[in-house]
Amino acid sequence: MPDTAPEPLRMTAEHRELLDQLLDKWSLQVLDTLCERPRRFNELRQAIPAVTQKSLTTALRRLERNGMVTRVVLSTRPVAVEYRISPLGSTLQDLIDRLYHWTTTTLPEVEAAREAYDRSE
Repeated sequence: MPDTAPEPLRMTAEHRELLDQLLDKWSLQVLDTLCERPRRFNELRQAIPAVTQKSLTTALRRLERNGMVTRVVLSTRPVAVEYRISPLGSTLQDLIDRLYHWTTTTLPEVEAAREAYDRSE
């Protein structure tokens, strides 16, 4: 009987690049915020007050390029732009929620490990 076990997954440079882009300083917050509802640029800045205009622009462009966010030009006067989570991006919501839950439940343990490390230095 031939061995039918799947090959173990190996992270490639392409995987690492995508993860770096999704897990950067602002992208998870942008995705999480857009999963709630579509937002205009300034609404995103208000929802994520620590982000700079340049950082938010960079994150949105990167997320749009990766197919996670859709930029929609609204036919209003003046013309406005709205950002929406794409169908592909919405597949991350469960993962984002689980990651936030994990950080919430393990943060005390991580903080204790940090303190122990800092004391040993």
